[in-house]
Amino acid sequence: MHKRLAATLNVLLAVSLLASACGVTPTATPAPPTPEVTKEPLPLPPTSTPAPAARPKVVRITLAQEPDNLNPLYTTMWFSAILREFYLATGLIEFNEKSEPIPWIAKEIPSAANGGISADGKAITYKLRQDVKWSDGEPLTAEDYVFTWQMTMSDKNTVSSRDPFDPYVEKVEAPDKYTLTVTFKEPYAPWQAKIFSSVNSTNAIPKHILEPVFAKEGTIDNADWNRNPTVGVGPFLLSEWQSGSHLIFVANKDYHLGKPKLDQIFCKIVPDDAAQIAAIKADDADIGAFIAYSDMPDLQKLGSVNLVKVQSGYRESLFFNMSTQPKTKGHPALQDANVRKAIVMAIDRDKICAELLNGLTKPAVTFWDGMPYADTTAKPIPFDKEAAKKLLDDAGWRAGPDGVRAKDGVPLKLRYVTTTREVRKNTQVIVQQMLKEVGIETELIDHSADVFFNGYGQDGPIATGQYDICQWSSQPAFPDPDSRDWACNEIPSDESPAGTNWEFICDQELDALFTKSTAAVDPQARIELYKQISRMLNDKAYWASFWDDPDWWSISKKLLNVKLSGSTPFWNCYEWDLQS
Repeated sequence: MHKRLAATLNVLLAVSLLASACGVTPTATPAPPTPEVTKEPLPLPPTSTPAPAARPKVVRITLAQEPDNLNPLYTTMWFSAILREFYLATGLIEFNEKSEPIPWIAKEIPSAANGGISADGKAITYKLRQDVKWSDGEPLTAEDYVFTWQMTMSDKNTVSSRDPFDPYVEKVEAPDKYTLTVTFKEPYAPWQAKIFSSVNSTNAIPKHILEPVFAKEGTIDNADWNRNPTVGVGPFLLSEWQSGSHLIFVANKDYHLGKPKLDQIFCKIVPDDAAQIAAIKADDADIGAFIAYSDMPDLQKLGSVNLVKVQSGYRESLFFNMSTQPKTKGHPALQDANVRKAIVMAIDRDKICAELLNGLTKPAVTFWDGMPYADTTAKPIPFDKEAAKKLLDDAGWRAGPDGVRAKDGVPLKLRYVTTTREVRKNTQVIVQQMLKEVGIETELIDHSADVFFNGYGQDGPIATGQYDICQWSSQPAFPDPDSRDWACNEIPSDESPAGTNWEFICDQELDALFTKSTAAVDPQARIELYKQISRMLNDKAYWASFWDDPDWWSISKKLLNVKLSGSTPFWNCYEWDLQS
């Protein structure tokens, strides 16, 4: 109707213009009647506006050290271990925020009452959940745990450690698809924390993915899955790892405990502590780890984060290379306990804690401080520069014209190695000056963490003895006191590359005490054994603490339901949520 009216008006306009052009006055014509226009009803406005799509819930975590490997058999690195709760939560037992053991893949914690512990205490039987699947749909079964044991013990794989399977485990069997039995040579006290546990890097790995690799290549050392474990069991799955930049984990919608509340976890690899603090201040990080004491005042002023202290058994420690083998040999002076004591005595560790850590922590006295197994009567090796000089003199290491001590023509010059963490490099500088004052020269060497923590089979500088004194943070199998890092059978070599005794200490008396402690199922008897171990470590100066090293975390106040554990920090990540 509208188009027709427009056409009639156009014709009349054309006639009028023509008459005017000819000098003719047109006769007035009555206007035609206005046609009736029927209008179609306009659509009604919508009663409601569609809601915009919800923004993905992404938690951002800073990693001050890049993981070296994502296969637990090939790493002892803390920054690798904490990520396993995302993609490889296959621990039979987990430890919650109170360090209490809770069943995880196991349906219940084995006990004598439920038939899970044999009468002689040598066999532990686990009943597994039957609703757990790998992310490709394959069920997680007892055979995956048997395969993990086989791969750990195979001479064809250069794994980081065979502990606890060697020397304690006699066999690992799967009587049926969802039953797993571990039989020990003798009763084994720390089984909860060390048998197929995230605490001890013995998470089950996927048999159906890695067995074909082993069959084809004769090893899983170079399996793609080691750095690209896109098939996993956990609330999140690895989506991307760009070395030097980030790792991305996405929610596993088929996770057996339910789809996580978060959509993604973005792990940003930062070059140092300063970059991490900058990210937290800029609200670019929701979780930060290993917060330095010197940075805490500024973070507290933000008002947007909580600083959370979690006891995890870690001690920032000084270690000595005791190897006498050509490939891994340490400085010959370190074979003398009095030289080792002199080194510890020359270092004012309290001053380091005061200057670098704001006096908010102090040196640990024993490796088990804060645990029931600590020897509360133990006395630390004191700072005493003059006593240190006398010990060195008596040991035959005397100062030369340049002030550096020497013996039989060998200068007392030590390779002092640590990671590139700022607080450690600052400690190196202070220690270098303190040791110089007693006639000991040091060469300072730093490695990125993904190199530093490599095992012997991966040519790690510490595992292969490329140091004399070394600094890093170490812990027992927290919350269990067991630690095999000083055991003779944990010394790595070309013939046996698996092992975490990177100090190369083989003390038969100490070894016997550790062996007894693992079989001591009576708690009080174990406590007494660990007191003896502590005294020996101190008396022989095999170890010294720079400082007690609890985990300090920065947690955004927008992040909810985070329950950090000292053993497996991210154990409840499937429950994390973000405020909208």
